[in-house]
Amino acid sequence: MRALFGLVLLTTTTSLYANAQEQSPEVEEFIQQQVEQHQLDENKVRQWLKQAQKNDDVLEAIQRPWEAKPWHQYYPIFLTEKRLQAGLKFWQQHKETLERAEAKYGVPAQIIVAIIGVETFYGNYMGKYSVLDSLYTLGFHYPPRQKFFRSELSEFFQLASEEGWDVSEAKGSYAGAMGFGQFISSSYRYYAVDFDDDGQRDILTNPIDAIGSVANYFAKHKWQQGQPVAQPLAETQNWKALVGDGMKPNTERSEIKRKGYELPDHAAVNDDTKVRVFQFETQEAHEYWLGYNNFYVITRYNHSPLYAMAVFQFSEQLKNEVE
Repeated sequence: MRALFGLVLLTTTTSLYANAQEQSPEVEEFIQQQVEQHQLDENKVRQWLKQAQKNDDVLEAIQRPWEAKPWHQYYPIFLTEKRLQAGLKFWQQHKETLERAEAKYGVPAQIIVAIIGVETFYGNYMGKYSVLDSLYTLGFHYPPRQKFFRSELSEFFQLASEEGWDVSEAKGSYAGAMGFGQFISSSYRYYAVDFDDDGQRDILTNPIDAIGSVANYFAKHKWQQGQPVAQPLAETQNWKALVGDGMKPNTERSEIKRKGYELPDHAAVNDDTKVRVFQFETQEAHEYWLGYNNFYVITRYNHSPLYAMAVFQFSEQLKNEVE
């Protein structure tokens, strides 16, 4: 009898929770937007939202991102011998696909391999959270970024409708990113490609599609083939005076030189090339790097200079081992 009473109580509580969601003015407004703006079936959207559950672990995780760490604590997470060896194995396994992606999109193989390695350790850690729960939680219970995550929840519903997904099955990061390359829903819809021509864009289980999709993402964000990513700057000069907010290159090399600074040479750039100086915290002080457009493109994948630098340095490790 006690077990039966508990089951009835659980069922009633779940039903009340679902009804509370449905009766929320914000949720109702969201439902109508999906119907009116994206032509989704209202009953289906309501059914999907009834399955969504608030996850407090998601709210905790988003408030302690790895990118909040200083550089000297951040990079050892990713620049490891284990990840390097896994990356070299992945490169060897998918050598032809990577060559094809590089030829088609102009994005170096080492960058593609580095991204997938940093994001999911080559598919070994693709996330444990329900994408539906993550996006619902952040969209309706995390005011600082609710606009963005409601938009991503909408993209997720559109993606599920287009691909015929069961929304309760998709797993990903606490922020709702999915697959080998950890694409958020909007990125999945706009940048994922069917790179093996099997009629399906699958970056959740298909590394070939994932490779092509990562390359396409970088190409669409204006990766410049043959151009540098970043260069270390001599510690003998006062670079701190040139460090500012933002990530996009905004100063011509010639202007920096006019201020008396010496810049490292590169065959692919000239004095008109725009750059930005970045500062990274070491245990003792700081190190400084010159970031180019391609460094900025990496930050479009994850809006953090720390992330971009980790990806770049890992890509260089991979390239040096392959060569």
